[in-house]
Amino acid sequence: MADRVILAVDEGTTNSKAVLIDQTGAIVATGSAPVPISHPQPGWVEQDADAIWAATQAAVTECLSRRPDAEIAALGISNQRESILIWDRRTGAPLGPVITWQCRRTAAECAALREAGHESDVIARTGLPVDPLFPPTKAAWLVSRAAARRDICIGTVDSWLIWKLSGGSIHETDRSNAARTQVFNLGEGRWDEALCALFGIDPAMLPTVRDSSHIFGRTRNAAVLPDGIPIASAIGDSHAALFSHGAFTPGDGKITFGTGSSVMATLADYMVPPAGITTTIAWSIGGVSTFAFEGNILTSASVFPWTADLLGLGSVDELLELARTVDGTDGVTLVPAHVGLGSPHWIADARGLLTGLSFGSGRAQVARAAAESMALQVADVFAIMAAAAGGIGRLSVDGGPSRNRFLMQMVADYLDHAVTPSRNSEGSALGAGYLAGLAVGFWEDFTALSALLRHDDAIRPLMSTERRQRDLERWQSAVARAIQKSQ
Repeated sequence: MADRVILAVDEGTTNSKAVLIDQTGAIVATGSAPVPISHPQPGWVEQDADAIWAATQAAVTECLSRRPDAEIAALGISNQRESILIWDRRTGAPLGPVITWQCRRTAAECAALREAGHESDVIARTGLPVDPLFPPTKAAWLVSRAAARRDICIGTVDSWLIWKLSGGSIHETDRSNAARTQVFNLGEGRWDEALCALFGIDPAMLPTVRDSSHIFGRTRNAAVLPDGIPIASAIGDSHAALFSHGAFTPGDGKITFGTGSSVMATLADYMVPPAGITTTIAWSIGGVSTFAFEGNILTSASVFPWTADLLGLGSVDELLELARTVDGTDGVTLVPAHVGLGSPHWIADARGLLTGLSFGSGRAQVARAAAESMALQVADVFAIMAAAAGGIGRLSVDGGPSRNRFLMQMVADYLDHAVTPSRNSEGSALGAGYLAGLAVGFWEDFTALSALLRHDDAIRPLMSTERRQRDLERWQSAVARAIQKSQ
């Protein structure tokens, strides 16, 4: 008898992944495929929608080849957030590139909106500051260049995958992804006509919004999958990771480390965010949204290969091994503002800065500064979030870098808070899979999901208060210089 499993697709910035999850919560098969990224101009970052679909198909094919007899009970989707595309509703053909969350091409439009005084109202309605990270100005940019086309679908990557998996019959999204579009009113739970007008978006082009755990439809003409599989969840990747950690109690949080980083903590109810962080919908089940604070860091682990190349090293592993050979940076600080600064600064024009060099500085100090930059950026966000939320409870970590004890000890030290690594780094895929399983009764409820959680022992802070304070002051001084250079 074939094993029943949940298929979860995690479409990330650099890779599409597919995993099969059995009823014990174990991942029993995986597949992955790279997703190309292009940089047509400085600060511009885009992808090809058809390439994303092809990578997803390749990942699913590889995954299923490892368990060909598995019976797929449902399919769930987690996706890179804030990336936006448009396509022809009649033909399904993309009408331009996928403009990714990293792209800064609409920085001038965002600055004009801020200068016109619109930001406070946008934040009150959406929980998000006006910044080119978010999709509305990018969506307007795409639509303006497809003016001859009238029957247009605007969608985040989950919408695109639902469209493709359903044979072009469903244009829908979930509340977590809608909450990142900056035209979804969080308090009212609907597309906001005033914000659509502000950004120049026709609401008729936007997808229907559903719960994160919901049967959107069934697979149809998806080539790599049989028809009839329930498409039973959609959720932004960072939100999915939070769900996979069982952050069901207000104040529970997680940090996802990857190309960028996301710090999130659940809230008891919607709150307008303090300056520097955002409020979002973590997930929606049964028509009820769970809210969360979040800080989005634009450049996190992606600075490691850049620094390794700068230092003439062959890999990120070599970089981190070199960083471990010294106990500190001797004053060297790397601010990885390569595509601007995200939370808590939101300076689109900031650029990277390497400072504090002396003749005593060597490759090891620069490598250590790169490693520290990931934890120090998180510390800036965490301080604001903890103060606004009245404290943070259990704090989990996931993503590739979370497997590195050296890096996670830095995180615990600079946050002065224990962090708990997941035993499985595929948190986003697991979260999407859990939500899909809930929708079809594969798992009954939160109690059943909580029994599936797998975490390692907590990593507790070891750094002295004096050193932590000294390093944070050095870091904040370097960030201030990076911001000053952008003005």
